[in-house]
Amino acid sequence: MTVRKGIALFVGISLVVSGAVLASSADRATLDLLLSARPEGLLLVLSLVVLAWIVDALRFCSLAWAAQERLGFRLGIKLTFLNYFGSAITPMQSGGGPFQVYVLYRNNVPIGKGVAITLTRTLLTLFILGFVVPVAVITNPEFLAGQHIMQGIFSYVVLFVLLTWTVVIFSLLRPQLVKRLGTTLTLLLKRLGLVKPRAVLRTVRRINHEIDNYSENFRLFFSSGRLYFLVALLCSIAHLLLIFSVLPVLIWAVHLPVHYVQALMAQALFLFVLYFVPTPGGSGVAEGGGAVIFRLLVPWNMAGVMAIGWRFFTEYLAIGLGAVVALRLLGWGLADELLGGKKNG
Repeated sequence: MTVRKGIALFVGISLVVSGAVLASSADRATLDLLLSARPEGLLLVLSLVVLAWIVDALRFCSLAWAAQERLGFRLGIKLTFLNYFGSAITPMQSGGGPFQVYVLYRNNVPIGKGVAITLTRTLLTLFILGFVVPVAVITNPEFLAGQHIMQGIFSYVVLFVLLTWTVVIFSLLRPQLVKRLGTTLTLLLKRLGLVKPRAVLRTVRRINHEIDNYSENFRLFFSSGRLYFLVALLCSIAHLLLIFSVLPVLIWAVHLPVHYVQALMAQALFLFVLYFVPTPGGSGVAEGGGAVIFRLLVPWNMAGVMAIGWRFFTEYLAIGLGAVVALRLLGWGLADELLGGKKNG
């Protein structure tokens, strides 16, 4: 998928679904509540979002420090926005990683380490949500009750997460087998004419070297880098709490009753699902599904507005900034190449 196609799909799906959600939920009372909203509520939401970006960048820096790589905060911020943008324009939010790994590599971080750092950042979030989501489902069964589509998506996500953890654990416990798989794949690509014969040995050595870096990086997280790793874990928790506080503040801003813990649980469940939605950046499902989930927290005539407002502050702003960062650091051609789209030249 090319960057332009990803952007077009993300924007198009988001606009269509957002329009449908607003058309089916908003009424005159919605407008009245919005016109009477507390301005300080919006300022507080912006403050929460900016602080969440800072904490997310610190998490990235901490993981790099745990891997004995010195990463500056300024680069950490750029990597954070790159992740938002790359995730928004690819299915299952998979595009942030390649962008980040490339920029890390350009800043003298080996590819294997870059993969381990970016993967661990995502796994930390999934690890935390993995604890919160079962509690949310048990204590608030109404989140999924009667929602057959959401139940199906939730079941699919649980299976996907279990598979992901299985692959990660397998790669750490059996690195030699992973190396053999890499060698087999290289030979297959040679047979298909995609790897030149004289480059086979060099490619295999590079793969083995990066697998060693990847394995060593995870060992560092739990040995000499465990203090920084703990900081990254705490940053992950703080980041989620800041993001999850956006919706309650938006609800408070329009003078509606706020149930903070229930709002936190609803967002944890929903974010868990969004990580694995096959549309670019979870577009469509985020806006439509958000309205369905958030109607349990606010009247239906405000559920759509809350879903879109929540999406705007927690995602759209960072995606816009990420687009600027991506085009300045990578350009259209390299960004397409990193996503597996068209090649340069």
